Amino acid sequence: MANGKSFNGSRSPTRLRGNAIAFAFLWVTSLLFGRTAKPDAPKQDPSYEQTRRTNVVQLPKIPKGLSRVHRTAWRERAAARVLYLEQQADRERCRAVEDQAEQRQREKALEGIARHLEEAGHAICAPRRLFSGAAALERTWANLRATDVMLLGLCSQEDLISRSTDVLGYVEQHLGPGNPLRVRAEAVAERVEVAGPQPGDRGLLVLALSAAYDALDAEVRRVRSLSVILRIATFFVLLGAAGLALWGWYCPGSLNLCFIPKGEPNAACPSGEFHLHDNDVPSHYAQHTDVLVTEAGGLAGAALTVIASLRRIQGTSTPYMLPMSAALLKFPTGALTAFIGVLLIRGAFIPGLSDLDSSAQIMAWAVIFGAAQHVVTRLVDARARETLSDVGRAPTDPEPGTPGAQPVPAQTGKGRTDDA
Repeated sequence: MANGKSFNGSRSPTRLRGNAIAFAFLWVTSLLFGRTAKPDAPKQDPSYEQTRRTNVVQLPKIPKGLSRVHRTAWRERAAARVLYLEQQADRERCRAVEDQAEQRQREKALEGIARHLEEAGHAICAPRRLFSGAAALERTWANLRATDVMLLGLCSQEDLISRSTDVLGYVEQHLGPGNPLRVRAEAVAERVEVAGPQPGDRGLLVLALSAAYDALDAEVRRVRSLSVILRIATFFVLLGAAGLALWGWYCPGSLNLCFIPKGEPNAACPSGEFHLHDNDVPSHYAQHTDVLVTEAGGLAGAALTVIASLRRIQGTSTPYMLPMSAALLKFPTGALTAFIGVLLIRGAFIPGLSDLDSSAQIMAWAVIFGAAQHVVTRLVDARARETLSDVGRAPTDPEPGTPGAQPVPAQTGKGRTDDA
């Protein structure tokens, strides 16, 4: 009996531990199944009463297996902008005018605004596909800017006075100082602040805001175009470097990068050093990985230049990652310049560098030639910085005396005349 008690007592902790583990497993399982049982039935406040009109920017229900974390940052910002513009449209919908003809025009304009917002909402919620981000982004912001312009034509006199300063800021930021529309918009904005809007002022401000948005779209299109060109160039340069590596792998003798120094018993190749035999032809010692190893050294040199250029890199508010596209071009270019540089040394094209003594020396020159790609790509970096600096900056007028220059009309407004 004593032995039985001691035996049962020794097993009780194990049984309790097993029961605790089973209970914890069942509890976690019930939480998981309970949370995913009805993903499409969110809890709602019983006091909330849904409006009869469908919200055109209301995002659709998230399908099973998907999550909102997959949406990009610009989609979230655009969704917030859509909601704000819809609230402004609701305000204008609640405001009626006595003239029946004008009221019908307002209703038609509000229907157009609803369609623009609906198109923007569809673009935001569209499933992400390969190479479809730019199209969805342009579709979204084109509809949002069109909505903003239409709301400016419908707003009240008080709202027009308050928005005139905002419109003037956009105009001065994206239109040149000599642009006639900018000159007239500055004069109208000054007059509206002092004496209120006059007949025709609203239409002029609408045209000025639309022109400013068109100029902004043109600036962003230039950024997108240059980014696409750099990515295509990176692809083809990478394709060329990969083709050379495959060529050297299957035909190592045709892309010979080996050296036989005078008075040395070894042949120096990028992949290593090999003892000389009766044959003293360098191509007989070429290895399959010589071109690949040389390009790897060029990649290392290009990486150093990319790291060094990070100190001058600046963030951008444009949605296209132009600085990254310019930086990515450096890597395959460095691999290609490393191969070409070592090949030029192998062909005795560079005086004084006819023979390299060791594989370490070959790799050192490969790294140097890989870093030397900055001589070519720095022009691309300068062009990228210039394109980014043009976004949000009004174009400057030609200096007086240059061919095609015209005198700038006198500006009566008190807006800024410098480049935004």
